[in-house]
Amino acid sequence: MSSSQSAPALGQVASERALRWAGVAWFTVAAIGQAAFIYFILAYYGSRTLSGQYERWNDKGLITGHVAGDVAGNTVFAVHVLLASVVTLGGLMQLVPALRRRFPKLHRWTGRTFLVIACFMALSGIWLAVVRGTYLSVISAVAILINAGLILAFAALAWREALKRRFDSHRLWAMRTFMVVSGVWFLRVGIMGWILLNRGPVGMTRTMSGPADVVLTFGSYLIPLAVLELYFAAQRSQGPALKLLAAAVLAVATLFTAAGVFGTITLMWLPEL
Repeated sequence: MSSSQSAPALGQVASERALRWAGVAWFTVAAIGQAAFIYFILAYYGSRTLSGQYERWNDKGLITGHVAGDVAGNTVFAVHVLLASVVTLGGLMQLVPALRRRFPKLHRWTGRTFLVIACFMALSGIWLAVVRGTYLSVISAVAILINAGLILAFAALAWREALKRRFDSHRLWAMRTFMVVSGVWFLRVGIMGWILLNRGPVGMTRTMSGPADVVLTFGSYLIPLAVLELYFAAQRSQGPALKLLAAAVLAVATLFTAAGVFGTITLMWLPEL
């Protein structure tokens, strides 16, 4: 094989490797951050719920979790928040290839549980926002409703493709579902990443209605979806250019996510525990 013939092949291999490892790097950072999210939910809300100190759900002073006398609202809030730890763990398990290959039955049942809980959380999130008014601003409420709608739509499509045994398509919709279900986590990581990047809450308010807040609130699920679609397109691409572009975008996303995870753990969650 001549050098002119081997160079494109080598470029293709290198770009595929760069894309693959960029994806692995981002997922590793995200998995660490989501594991910390699970721990925080159980340590903060779980401990208060098990000890019957429901009024202490409000200790953070942002979203009102407990309302005296509102049994239905308090119950929905508790279930919604605590199930976030289950759906986060289930989503992570779905994305580990080794688990899919070695434990296909576990993968199927974990996937079903993930999709069912995701749909329940979307519906309960809609109820909390519309009926109970659990939101910081109208902008954040609209973002919650759009996010919930995407969760319901993507979960339904992922389930349908699995039933029809179109597993390649199912994988794509399941990954999209994971991204929108993780919107709450992405929002916290995005907020702290932005604050660390700018050395302060530039363009932000306590009601999440500042210009940066608007971008972060809607971007918490739209930006990860856009990056995921770029990743899918790069995987389908026959040339190295798009793969290298996607790998570079993922590298930047990994650095920002790592900063956001560090800030969220050290500045947002640990002080509350």
